[in-house]
Amino acid sequence: MAKRLLSSRERDQFSLKFGQASFDLLSDFLVNFNQKNKENLNSLSKCCGSFKQKRLLECIFLICQELKLDPSVGYHATELLQRFMVKHLTDLLVTPATAGAAASEPRSLEDAIFDQLREKFPLILFSCVQLANKMSLTRHMIDTSTAVCFLHLLGLSVSKKTVLESELMVFKGLEFRLDYPNPLTSVETLLEVLGHNEPSVPAKRLYHLCRHVLQFIALEKAAIYDGLLKVTTQRSSPSKEQREKFVAVTEDCMLLGVGVIAVATFILYFRKWEQVVGELSHITGISMQSIRDFAHMTLAHIVGF
Repeated sequence: MAKRLLSSRERDQFSLKFGQASFDLLSDFLVNFNQKNKENLNSLSKCCGSFKQKRLLECIFLICQELKLDPSVGYHATELLQRFMVKHLTDLLVTPATAGAAASEPRSLEDAIFDQLREKFPLILFSCVQLANKMSLTRHMIDTSTAVCFLHLLGLSVSKKTVLESELMVFKGLEFRLDYPNPLTSVETLLEVLGHNEPSVPAKRLYHLCRHVLQFIALEKAAIYDGLLKVTTQRSSPSKEQREKFVAVTEDCMLLGVGVIAVATFILYFRKWEQVVGELSHITGISMQSIRDFAHMTLAHIVGF
């Protein structure tokens, strides 16, 4: 007999909210997340971060806000967009048919590919949001009719078939894998573990501020990490080699997670800051100095902003 799908109300009853997960579950999840984060850092492409620029993030966050989607969807969609576009562009660059078409015209291959993607990109971005939302398993799903109406409001004339085909293209391009680590998941997991290890730390109150801090860091990523690179290398103009090595730091979700929590703690509960930084270092193995440097650099940009 086929199993009945859970209703949205039933899914809400079975889904764990912040602060409800058992420590054993959190421990397993943290180990698994750490492993995925390491795998991601070991397989970074040269185009890493190219599709995480401020304007793209603002667009994704605004779409999620307009459609009343959970903020986690935006961060997940960003990861999907980055991976899909790098692979898609790579495939286009090595496809003989594309190269032949470009060679017959007085333009470069890059120009030809840009023209192909210029009109498709907004729909690709939206498809990443849709896939991320489906992975979130929340009750607020955007059906195809709603998606078409929303895209029409944005000035995109698309059909239901086009929307579904785009989503399938992205899904296939990602090789049917959507479970990539994202920074909000890192923050939530680390904050829950911190709350278990140090009950005196008001993790639930920190949680709301952490979301705002994370969004600020995501939008101001280029400036914050550039400042952190200069502090780390102790050079006002880091070399190309130093910048290339530093790319892994910019994509480390664990470092970002502890940095966000450290910043939020500094703002709300400064008297517990050293205690929290020490516990975060113990949980992740990231040095206290690295956490302090990240927090101080972020705070400097928040104050200066």
